[in-house]
Amino acid sequence: MSVTICQSMGFVVSALGIGGIIASTCMDQWSTQDLYNNPVTAVFNYQGLWRTCVRESSGFTECRGYFTILGLPAMFQAVRALMIVGIVLGILGLLVCIFALKCIRIGTMEDSAKANMTLTSGIMFIVAGLCAITGVSVFANMLVTNFWMSTTNMYQGMQNVQNRYTFGSALFVGWVAGGLALVGGIMMCLACRGLIPEESRYKAVSYNASGPNISYRTGPYKGYEPDPKTRKGPGYEEAPRSEEGRRSYPSKYDYV
Repeated sequence: MSVTICQSMGFVVSALGIGGIIASTCMDQWSTQDLYNNPVTAVFNYQGLWRTCVRESSGFTECRGYFTILGLPAMFQAVRALMIVGIVLGILGLLVCIFALKCIRIGTMEDSAKANMTLTSGIMFIVAGLCAITGVSVFANMLVTNFWMSTTNMYQGMQNVQNRYTFGSALFVGWVAGGLALVGGIMMCLACRGLIPEESRYKAVSYNASGPNISYRTGPYKGYEPDPKTRKGPGYEEAPRSEEGRRSYPSKYDYV
């Protein structure tokens, strides 16, 4: 029962994490304009992985996508790739996990097959969570670097050259979603141990004798001695022996 609960909870937590990763990737608030020195503004800028948006004080919002790939920074493209890889692995892990649930019976699937599928989905969830956390952290590091560069330019009298951007809500969603996917993957890996059949855990096999116990006592080797009854019977003739054979196998009849 505990294995089923652990597996089901791992599936639910991982599904929430993968959903959060998808939502974070599609959100536009990865970086928002810092309003610390300018709290009253008619234009508010925020950017995402796929487009940049401008919101006016009247409530009108205009978004424009990035129409270039080579013109974007390499780290920005790496963040895109990490988030996409995390989504793909998470969706594949969910599909595998659905068939691996112990509460669902599909044909004559054995518990050992479900255990392998559970472990595979757990590893996929862990990798997907790590990809999401890494991608969000890389983007946050880019924001911190640009923020302090903009601050330096502002104190040098060039505050109108570029706006400063800070963390957006999509970053926090990505961190939480990656953590949920990571925890769900660990729970799936723990549930895999309980799904392994008992007979496959132990390789040693003990055999018990079905009949009564018989003990045998060993003694010294006395050599071969023919039965005296068969020697004294009628028509018995002793086969000739060679000298070598007599020296090799002496008996009491050699001296008669």
